[in-house]
Amino acid sequence: MSTPSSFCPELVGCLSQGAAGNPTVVMVEAAFKHHGINGRYINMEVPPENLADAVKGVRATGYKGFNLSMPHKVAVIPLLDGLGESASVIGAVNCVVRRGDKLIGENTDGKGFLRSLTDITDPKGKTVVLFGAGGAARAVAVELALAGVGRFILVNRTASRGQELLDTLLKLKCRAELVVWNGDFTLPPETDIVINGTSIGLYDAEARLPLDIQSLKAGQIVADVVFSPPVTRLLRDAQARGCKTLDGLSMLVNQGVLGVHYWTDVMPDAGVMHRALAAAMGV
Repeated sequence: MSTPSSFCPELVGCLSQGAAGNPTVVMVEAAFKHHGINGRYINMEVPPENLADAVKGVRATGYKGFNLSMPHKVAVIPLLDGLGESASVIGAVNCVVRRGDKLIGENTDGKGFLRSLTDITDPKGKTVVLFGAGGAARAVAVELALAGVGRFILVNRTASRGQELLDTLLKLKCRAELVVWNGDFTLPPETDIVINGTSIGLYDAEARLPLDIQSLKAGQIVADVVFSPPVTRLLRDAQARGCKTLDGLSMLVNQGVLGVHYWTDVMPDAGVMHRALAAAMGV
């Protein structure tokens, strides 16, 4: 895929549902252009009932791989030839890579977050409070567990879903506990890292995470997986309390960096991708 002299560009894509404005297209194509990669990243809207046919199509047409958005991240698994380690543990795939004649499912969501976090701190041994137990939270939790987080406090409204993630972390030999979320959560004083792994705040800059803001302490790291807006209400409140903050835009860029690397063997310039994404989102 890295041979610009080839006449016909090789392809990667995104199988999504209702994501015509997918910002990842701009980011990935900016990386292709910057590195002289003769490739195209194409967004394809695929309803759930057509997913199997879509995967057959990308096999037949020689795509190097593709991303997946919800609701396809779990449904695609039986259509693939294998899974990477973290995708297997997470139970969801957001990035598929052609390796020889096989399509292998990976999960770059949590890896993207981990790359962003390690720019600020080493999570090994840290105490993490994680809000949510859905797809994004699960991906983040698994990667942090594999990176050696000392303790997780999972905060989730639904006990059954929270228990599923708790069981996964315990299997990874990670110290973890579950708190059922009811009203504003007060952070334990030993908290090092706070992560919003829910969709609260997505496309709503004033949406409030039910958290006792007064329990935030200066020097804590507060991260949000929400990428639009990049600065959520949670991050503004955390900044006002003297916390270090990490926005979802960085996670999105870093999972895109990993996707490009998987597909092309080129490690792309994250700065180029970040600037293209920020410009596309008007920030």
